Amino acid sequence: MNDFIINNCSNTLDNNLSNSILKLSNSYDFHTKQDYYNKTPLVNLDSLSNHLGLKNIFVKDESNRFGLNSFKVLGSTYAIHEILKKNPNIGVFCTATDGNHGKGIAWSAKKYNKKAIIYVPRDTSINRIKAIESYNADVYQLDLNYEETCIYASQKCDDNGWCLIQDASWENYEEIPSYIMSGYLTHFKEIEIPSKTDLQSKFDVIFLQCGVGSWASSGIWYYLNNYKGVRPKIVLVEPEEACGVFESFENGKRISPNTSFNTIMAGLNCGIPSKNAWEIIKNGCDAVIKISDSDVRTAMRQFYYPLGNDSQIISGESGAAGLAGLIKVLSFEKSNDLKKFLNLNNDSKILLFNTEGNTDPENFQNIIS
Repeated sequence: MNDFIINNCSNTLDNNLSNSILKLSNSYDFHTKQDYYNKTPLVNLDSLSNHLGLKNIFVKDESNRFGLNSFKVLGSTYAIHEILKKNPNIGVFCTATDGNHGKGIAWSAKKYNKKAIIYVPRDTSINRIKAIESYNADVYQLDLNYEETCIYASQKCDDNGWCLIQDASWENYEEIPSYIMSGYLTHFKEIEIPSKTDLQSKFDVIFLQCGVGSWASSGIWYYLNNYKGVRPKIVLVEPEEACGVFESFENGKRISPNTSFNTIMAGLNCGIPSKNAWEIIKNGCDAVIKISDSDVRTAMRQFYYPLGNDSQIISGESGAAGLAGLIKVLSFEKSNDLKKFLNLNNDSKILLFNTEGNTDPENFQNIIS
């Protein structure tokens, strides 16, 4: 059985609520005006690209976004801003999370003097829980997996009149997840904004790690909306034990994967893909590849112990998934259809994202040592 799927996508964007909200997003303007804003670096790994037989590998390093070690806060800050414009009297924001999203919600809610109630699944580490609690959030760990925790949080919001601010969408819950996706557009704009005279991207292939798919679909939407038919090819990377998008492609519809959900990639340990995300992914994703925990440990160490004069990158388990996917494609024993399809060669310019730093310091130390 293949660990990858090639998707002959339509390269179209459906005329729906999510697409409308993304088109109207002014998250970049919003974020750049905030006193907490910092632009994260785009790191060029020359030595690694030479080692792997590629022209360039660029890494957008989100390990120090607003001091929170993850890009997720881009979505939560913008979404809460948009929600409070419509209803400033909201008192409680609630979400389910496996770590980074919940921390972003807690941090953002505190900025607006609002209460945050966070539910986490059974496998969430104590370090991730403490990080969320440090921003005055109430955190409750449930004996449930991520998908079940999302359902529980939604029910609690219905029962108590709280505002659910989830980065996954489903039928009749699409507006707020679309605001979160819109917030993520900021860091894609930090990398490149096409001009009327230059519609060519700097990159040939982009690897995006994928949990419920909201962030990955935001990236797909950005490049498809701005670069049309000359956009880079986009590959999604998922844990083999939590591969909702992969199995949804296999089954031709959005489903929860039949997997163990036992992976160190906590931020990607999710179930059924987000409804909004799936509509974009199926139309604009070129391929999906599954990776193992072993693959991502190797990638974390590659970032931490760089080759030559490359910069060191502190990358957590989910953060290194994009690099792990790239290495896996290049290291297949046989010449494969995916490598040919992506046309990976010594002229290829690759974009990766380090989506988190050492968000679980104890586990991080165990892996890099």
